[in-house]
Amino acid sequence: MLESPPLPAATPAPQAPHGFVRRLALGQFGMYLAVLAPVMGGLSVKIQDLVGLDDAPAQLGLVSGTGALFALVAQPLAGRLSDRCASRFGMRRPFIVGGISVMALALVACALAPNVPLLLVAWCAAQGAANVAFAAAGATVADHVPEARRGSVSGIVGAVTPIGIMIGSVLLSVLPGDLLRFAVPAAIAVVLGFWFAARLPDRVRTAPPDEPLNLRSLLLSFVFDPRKHPDFGWAWLSKFLIMLGYGALAGYLTLFLAAEFGMDDTGEQLRFNALANGLSVATLVVASVVGGTVSDRVGRRKPFVMGGGLVMAAVLAVVTVTPYLGDAGLGTLLVLEAVLGIGAGMFFAVDNALAISLLPSQDDTAKDLGVLNIANTLPASLSPFLAGVVVIPVGNALLGGAGYSLWFGLAAVFCLAGALLVTRIRSAV
Repeated sequence: MLESPPLPAATPAPQAPHGFVRRLALGQFGMYLAVLAPVMGGLSVKIQDLVGLDDAPAQLGLVSGTGALFALVAQPLAGRLSDRCASRFGMRRPFIVGGISVMALALVACALAPNVPLLLVAWCAAQGAANVAFAAAGATVADHVPEARRGSVSGIVGAVTPIGIMIGSVLLSVLPGDLLRFAVPAAIAVVLGFWFAARLPDRVRTAPPDEPLNLRSLLLSFVFDPRKHPDFGWAWLSKFLIMLGYGALAGYLTLFLAAEFGMDDTGEQLRFNALANGLSVATLVVASVVGGTVSDRVGRRKPFVMGGGLVMAAVLAVVTVTPYLGDAGLGTLLVLEAVLGIGAGMFFAVDNALAISLLPSQDDTAKDLGVLNIANTLPASLSPFLAGVVVIPVGNALLGGAGYSLWFGLAAVFCLAGALLVTRIRSAV
């Protein structure tokens, strides 16, 4: 049989389905808005009202950290099940719709929780369900976007995360009461997520997988062999460390303002939080979109990931001294948030494109992406425990109340280490 001749070099790469990227970006925006608005201030304000400022760091660490553990488990499992799904509705759609539905109900329960134990249960349910949807939605990029376009698509989709943070921060500052602060973002997620799922040209399995589903295969959802795929391993570890550092400021900004700057009023905390996140998002969106496009044109990923990590490390190092700058401290924080957005934009623009190019198996895309996304969710679990239960209390006790500065300094070290580890990736540029 005659083989078809190779495509000429000038032939453009295939395109994603019409409107897919726009709908994916909006769907991801809705989901990020729903789960990040509480992380960016909604939970800390709720917990301050329940237990007071002194106990808030540890209780916030308990609630957000345990919830992130549920996210850690849910995403790889959902990815594995999504890859095997033979539903007539598609491989990804059932997980997107089901995850968003449970997430929305759980967020309403968070708002109504009268104490920390019930808040903990509701938040764990919200995080687990959200990451079921994230696992399936993230796999659609590998399903439908060709390699040559993934940098620009990752830049666009990556930009919706900070936009979700910014809009969520604004909603937190203007919506009265916990119910609206949790329920309005959840409603937006339902509308945009369902729209994306309804219009998704989903893959449909015509036959079930050859291998049966058992406990061993489920446990393998959480692992890969770094000896066989070392570059994927280095990409995973780099992402993990940078994400561990990046989330340090956002998760504890409101409590930092109260403890170090005397900003006791929660309304004032949320307004400053909205302004800071607005500045960070503005620069992040520009850096993400521009960085993703430039990365595609020059055909390089690693310099953008490294550069983003180094910028974030420098910003977090300077944050540690802002409480000692007097009246200039708050203004300096706002400037640093803007610079942090530049670094984060460079990182988010191409990090996913780099990692997708290193996936161990094209037959287990969602499963491998689930493993990769542990590098996103595990830091979100470890960070609150490290900060609220260990670093901040120890720093306050041993360094005369400098616990928050110690935490941000440690976060700078994480970002620096993650940036340097990118140099160990050999099969990508």
